[in-house]
Amino acid sequence: MSTTTTKNTAVVTLQGDNDLIITREFNAPKRLVWRVLTEPELIRKWWHANRGEVTVCDVDFRVGGRWRYVSVTPDGFEVAFSGEYREIVPGERVVHTELYEGIPDASDADAAVNTVTLVEHDGRTTMTVHVHMAQPEHRTAMIESGMEAGMQDAYNLLEELAAGLR
Repeated sequence: MSTTTTKNTAVVTLQGDNDLIITREFNAPKRLVWRVLTEPELIRKWWHANRGEVTVCDVDFRVGGRWRYVSVTPDGFEVAFSGEYREIVPGERVVHTELYEGIPDASDADAAVNTVTLVEHDGRTTMTVHVHMAQPEHRTAMIESGMEAGMQDAYNLLEELAAGLR
């Protein structure tokens, strides 16, 4: 298998008014990408996207279970996301809500619904994330927040971590 990484190659495609599709290939088998996406001790090592430290990584990985990740930047800014797992197909697919806790008066009704699918071919894994936002303006705010740069950095770390688990 090639040792080539795929740094900064996530592609974000807007779909309709409320959705976006993120596609990223990783140079690691699906079972290892799945572990890095779902195990708290591994999530802590990539979710910060080199922008601080993950201080909370709560994962109740079951349908109906909740998750919450909090990261703090070097200047003390706290970023928190949380949600609920709606569907889990081990090693292949997870559907969960995601709410940025920094939105004033945000509620679960404002949460995005993320469908994450993993497909392996020749030892490489393609992850597709379908993000459905509750409102078109939520998607616009997400895109304008600079999320793509952080996502690219986080996925680079995710790939390095998954490849290192071999």
